[in-house]
Order: sequence, then structure tokens, then C-alpha cells
Amino acid sequence: MTNDIYGPFPGSAEFTAALTEGQRARYEELGTNLDVVERRIADACAAAGRARDEVTLIVVTKTYPAEDTALLAGLGVTDVAENRDQDAAPKAEQCRNLPLDWHFVGQLQTNKVRSVVRYANHVHSVDRLRLVESLSAAVLKSERPELGCLVQVALDKEHGEGAHRAGVAPEDVAQLADAIADTPGLRLDGVMTVAPLNGPLAGDPARAFDRLTEIATAVRAAHPTATMVSAGMSGDLEQAIAAGATHVRVGTAVLGVRSPLR
Repeated sequence: MTNDIYGPFPGSAEFTAALTEGQRARYEELGTNLDVVERRIADACAAAGRARDEVTLIVVTKTYPAEDTALLAGLGVTDVAENRDQDAAPKAEQCRNLPLDWHFVGQLQTNKVRSVVRYANHVHSVDRLRLVESLSAAVLKSERPELGCLVQVALDKEHGEGAHRAGVAPEDVAQLADAIADTPGLRLDGVMTVAPLNGPLAGDPARAFDRLTEIATAVRAAHPTATMVSAGMSGDLEQAIAAGATHVRVGTAVLGVRSPLR
């Protein structure tokens, strides 16, 4: 790369003018894909009788290079997500001067917590008390601002399936939410789920996201500021928005088919 696209002012005329030929082609490709996704979100909001600004697009940049993240920032993307710290940490460092809100959405091991709290503003995958304690200790030691946390809900566990999947069973959400809310350095932001692969809700994202909405409503009754509902991906964002999702996590529809993880 012969130019610097990681400066603090993406989207300016100087930014776009300085793109190499390859970067410009990718920039235009990403812009076209973003336009399609934005139309899908706007149409889904209209169909659900919701305002477009009620839904935040989080672009999941896992397996893609930092250059793509910088180009997305140049296109006006403000929220990006990663699911593996070994990929996310160097990417976030390279993009540290860009106006991005970083979300960690993957299963998080406690030995990665100290690294994740250096760049993530939200962790969507909180699913056990030990992780709550580790996140709190790392945040307090780093003296950074509060870390936003979402309880990851495994909807299939409600029916005895998915015992080894990440996430807590619906009946355990309230207890974990209370723990996050009561733990120094952490802020309970809401709940997250992925449409289940097993159980009665498998293959029916509309029903799955409706169930998440019920859980989210119960969490908000106890914690009124926990308003985030993170649900929906490239293939089911419409159903998630119809059910009340406030954040959709879209990767492939913006960035293209992913290369296999190494």
C-alpha cells in the first residue's frame, strides 16, 4: 500500500482521492453492498412500523483485513465487530485513529479478556459469571471507561439442546444480567442471540427473535437502560428487525463470502 487510509478523517475528498486503483475498486464494491443492506434495513423498518434510526448496523469484519475496515469507515460505517481477539487486536490497533465503535461478538475465553478490553466498547457474548468477573477486573485495572456487556442467550438450551454452545439458557438470563449490572466497571447493555440450529426454533428465525424480544423485555423491566437487542445477520436481518432488534450484525452481505478461517 502506498497511501495511508487509517487517518482520522475518512470519507473526505482527500481520502477518496488518495486511494490506489485496487482500493478504489474495493471501496466501490463495499459501497454498493452497503447500499443494498441499507435498503434492506430501511424496508424492514418500514414494514415493522419502526424508524430507520432505531436500528444500528454493525458490520462484522472477521477474516477481512484492516484495509477493508478503513474503507468501511470511509463509507460512513461507525460500528464494526470481530469474533477472534487474535485477529481483532492488531486490526483495532491499526485502525485506532478511525471513528469506530468496536464490538466483540465471539466466544470469549478469560485469557483473552485483558486484550479485548483494550479496544472493545461492547462485548455481546457474556455467558458466564467467571467471564463477568474477569472483564470487571481487566476494566478496573486498565482504568478505561465502563465496558458495555450483553448477555448471550442460547435459545436452544431452553429445550435441552445445544448443551455445548456458547450462551446461557433463557431461564438463567436474569441472574447473569443482575450480576453484570452489579459488577464494577461493567454496564449492562442488553441481550444478544444467534438464531438456533437445534430445538423447536431451529429454522424459524422469526419465532426465535420473538422469543428473544420476550427475554429482552423482562431484562429491561429490571434494568431500564439495558435497551440493546443484538440479533439478525445477513440472512435473517428482516425477521430480527420485525421482532424489535436494535442492532443487526451483518458480514457476508457487505464484505462478500468469507475465506475459511485458518
